[in-house]
Amino acid sequence: MDSDDQSPQIKGVVIISLPPPDNPSLGKTITAFTYTEPQSQSPSLQSQPQHQNFHNNSQSSSDHDNNNEFHSNPSSSPELQFSFRKLFFGTPTKIFTFFSVLLFALFLYGSFSSNTLQELSGLRNNDDHDDGPNSFLFPLFPKIGVHGQKDLRLKVRNFVDTQKENFVVTQRKADVFPKVADSSSVFPISGNIFPDGLYYTYLQVGNPPKRYFLDVDTGSDLTWIQCDAPCRSCAKGAHVPYKPVRSNIVPSVDSICFEVQKNQRNEYQGSLQQQCDYEIQYADHSSSLGVLIRDDVHLLTTNGSKAKLNFVFGCGYDQDGSLLNTLAKTDGIMGLSRAKVSLPFQLASKGLIKNVVGHCLSKDGVGGGYMFLGDDFVPYWGMTWAPMANTDLYQAEILGMNYGYRPLSFDGNSKVGKVIFDSGSSYTYFPKVAYLDLVASLEEVSGLGLVQDESDTTLPICWQANFPIRSVKDVKNVFDTLSLRFGSKWWILSTVFQIPPEGYLIISKKGNVCLAILDGSNVHDGSTIIIGDISLRGYMLVYDNVNKKIGWERAECGMPRRIRKNQNLLTDSML
Repeated sequence: MDSDDQSPQIKGVVIISLPPPDNPSLGKTITAFTYTEPQSQSPSLQSQPQHQNFHNNSQSSSDHDNNNEFHSNPSSSPELQFSFRKLFFGTPTKIFTFFSVLLFALFLYGSFSSNTLQELSGLRNNDDHDDGPNSFLFPLFPKIGVHGQKDLRLKVRNFVDTQKENFVVTQRKADVFPKVADSSSVFPISGNIFPDGLYYTYLQVGNPPKRYFLDVDTGSDLTWIQCDAPCRSCAKGAHVPYKPVRSNIVPSVDSICFEVQKNQRNEYQGSLQQQCDYEIQYADHSSSLGVLIRDDVHLLTTNGSKAKLNFVFGCGYDQDGSLLNTLAKTDGIMGLSRAKVSLPFQLASKGLIKNVVGHCLSKDGVGGGYMFLGDDFVPYWGMTWAPMANTDLYQAEILGMNYGYRPLSFDGNSKVGKVIFDSGSSYTYFPKVAYLDLVASLEEVSGLGLVQDESDTTLPICWQANFPIRSVKDVKNVFDTLSLRFGSKWWILSTVFQIPPEGYLIISKKGNVCLAILDGSNVHDGSTIIIGDISLRGYMLVYDNVNKKIGWERAECGMPRRIRKNQNLLTDSML
């Protein structure tokens, strides 16, 4: 057609796709493409595909209305269009593969989208919380000179079912403290696993405020301090015992007394003159007996403002068992569980913080780290999350665990296990079956230069090397990583908490390497994995009681990001 012809040119392509010889029932497909190219316009494609499928000599056709025409840029090669179509629709196998990939992609999107959106929704600027609740930061400290074979901090607790006489606190008028004085306390954590086995921080309590060192325990409900009521059985402690006044004693009719005594046989009843007693039995069979007190705790928020809270804690005048050893360097225990009597719940109920607890234990040999109450230091971006079980403890459901590539079994025929994250335990505990599986898997190290040394009683299993060992780093290549899998039976969709060799091995005083995962048959209910401090080091752990989830990420645990610009805030609080 001449170039000076003003009528539009009409071009078209017809593609006929024949059925495969081995399956003629699929019929043939006819696709037609047409486009109009006026001289005054750039080419625009009008594609009107028409399909005719012939199956066993029966014909069906589909007509397309002009309103259904679509416009797009012309393809540079119709042959490529044909090849693309043939690639995906030429055979039933390829059709099935295509839709299988599509469905799997949709499944992945559905599995990840809710978690991803939840994490993205957690991202926020610090300015968003200027008018909201504050957070409190606690330093963590090490205990020096406390060691032994037993776990000195296995503190998954129970209020015991026992009746007891009332020990009414008596005080002289001279013991009444002066009125409130200003205080500031923003707190670091210190501690290590061996030989000390303890991490602690402090609170400033009373009027005027006095400092008390407290073991940090996410497995305990009640915060309690050794007190002179008078003291019947107390350790020396780090400070002079707390001295209560009669007006601070919580009566037995108080609602918080019911929370403490609801599992005891001496049920919640009494008069305003009766005190609220408690007795706690810990998983290591130690115990504390005392009376509930309501007094002021003085805190310094991370923005520099001071806060004073009238909170309820235990006045412990009779301690028994390993507590008498662990309290040689501290004055009590800080209960951080989900229970209503715990310190974070009391702070949150008064609107001072969001009910979020976090801690970061340093992975170096020196110990230390920090703990916080509130959500200002939660690094939502990059955290791994697992759903939190509906208990007072920080418990999650585990679907599998491995030593390297070897699976470890749960007790019995159960396909689901339970894990408790417990900062009150020095070591980690496995149920009987899982523990025996792990020990069997570790027998291979005997061929790698390590021989079990039964004369070393530091822990139940210790190995002597034929080369000098200064730290776990010298033998970490001999051992594999432990993996605990949460969330989904599919590996690709699950969340994993990894415990490297540094998280389950210690070096004894004899220079041997010892397994710091113990048989938990007689701990808690005997079927629960308890992750203790040895395996929590080097992680930021967050217990989000608001959204009911537990999160973790790798961290150095030296100093929170927001505090680095104002290190005096943390340093001054330790003086």
